[in-house]
Amino acid sequence: MGQLWTEAHKFQTWLDVEIAVCEAQAELGYIPAEAVETIRSKAKFDPDRIAQIEAEVRHDMIAFLTNVNEYVGDAGRYIHLGLTSSDVLDTALSLQMNSSLELILGLVENLIQTLRYQAQQHRHTLMAGRTHGIQAEPITFGFKLAGWLAEMMRHRERLVNLGKMITVGKISGAVGTYANVDPRVEALACKKLGLKPDCASTQIISRDRHCEFIQVFALLGATLERFAVEIRNLQRTDVLEVEEFFAPGQKGSSAMPHKRNPVRSERLTGMARMLRGYATTALENVALWHERDISHSAPERVMLPDCCILSHFMLTEMIDLIQNLQVYPANMERNLFCYGGVVFSQQVLLALVNKGMSRDQSYRLVQQYAHQAWNNPIGNFRALIEADPQIQQHLNPTEIAHCFDPQVHLKHLDEIYQRLGI
Repeated sequence: MGQLWTEAHKFQTWLDVEIAVCEAQAELGYIPAEAVETIRSKAKFDPDRIAQIEAEVRHDMIAFLTNVNEYVGDAGRYIHLGLTSSDVLDTALSLQMNSSLELILGLVENLIQTLRYQAQQHRHTLMAGRTHGIQAEPITFGFKLAGWLAEMMRHRERLVNLGKMITVGKISGAVGTYANVDPRVEALACKKLGLKPDCASTQIISRDRHCEFIQVFALLGATLERFAVEIRNLQRTDVLEVEEFFAPGQKGSSAMPHKRNPVRSERLTGMARMLRGYATTALENVALWHERDISHSAPERVMLPDCCILSHFMLTEMIDLIQNLQVYPANMERNLFCYGGVVFSQQVLLALVNKGMSRDQSYRLVQQYAHQAWNNPIGNFRALIEADPQIQQHLNPTEIAHCFDPQVHLKHLDEIYQRLGI
């Protein structure tokens, strides 16, 4: 990914655009065909020389064209004919963004398959579901991962649609009116580059497209952060249901030898914050003066490479993290049944209501015993339920046992898996 955003690759995409335009102009008879042959065979650039020229002229495109013409000679007068800088800059930028998107899509597909495999492996691995950070009712770890899988599948769809949005070029001249370049040149050049012409550009491609690009990446980062935060919470010492892989020889703290910290998940959380920050900047880049200004240019030179490289790194990290995640089913089961299975309180409540007890009376009775057992080292919710005379009048031992059967909560799990094709 980093290679796509180097100065050398940027200049190469500029040259690719210039040559495609020259070829289109030759096909339409605007410039000699032999000039294009010369341009194709001789056109080169030297990033150091471009930097040297730019230090004098203070214009990157002029510096680039000056350097290319040093190699091409007289035929160079046909390069950039009728164009403005943004014709090349924005069309080339679309090529860079599209290439980056292809790499990101490949990693997203890899993460989808990793989550699909792990969701299947842990389809029946019981654990406590939690809301507000508090244990709620039983789920499986596979069910949790199935939710992650569904979210990544939505990201795949967004990224595919994003490709349609950003795969555009612009060869329409100053202020976009085609005053000095035939619209057919744009159509031919874009086709050669694998792009489609922007339907109504100004001097630039409007920045709503680039904003959407950044926002989709920021949303992807938010999802990866959601996964990372969940892993961090489940790795807490008092929970310890999953844990990042801790390599032989790895050290968690310079002071405390026992430490095994979720450093990769924490790193991902921090990077997601950066992506969100760029989303704000991208929104502000949409409103430019008249047909263009360059207030968008400086931030894009930082945020587009950063967003692509950060997202690529975050996906690579998350794939490896999920593939090597340490899962502790015994700890999950221990936590699920703590305090005598208070997470089964709703099943007891419903069973009593179904046997004729009022909901309010049932709720008060069940809550009394749940709170009595809660956070009590010797608290046992099930034992309290089984010993209560009122409950005994409504529920027999088999019915009470059924209330504490976690499989009751998983009876529709297969339907969810079927929707995801697992």
